[in-house]
Amino acid sequence: MKARRLIDGASFGPETIKAMGEAFDQAWAQIAGNFGDDPLEIESAKLRLAEAMLSVATDGSTDVAALKAGGLQAMAMDYRSGIRPTADRDPTAQHRRS
Repeated sequence: MKARRLIDGASFGPETIKAMGEAFDQAWAQIAGNFGDDPLEIESAKLRLAEAMLSVATDGSTDVAALKAGGLQAMAMDYRSGIRPTADRDPTAQHRRS
């Protein structure tokens, strides 16, 4: 799954990556029913959620509940603003930290 690889490949410490992964899984379980059965729509939604998680995480973030809530809120804001990731770009490029 591209979305989970996006999170797992982010340049954060191992505890932050673990917390983000758990927050992503919990958040997805909460919202998955909103995206139907179309595999492309599901993958797109998962990518948006992963990008939202990365937008709220900082190195040292280990509070799964806070990451989940922040990621869901950021994703909701993306929907309200009409921002959507594009399939043609590398979604990991903007989230890599040196």
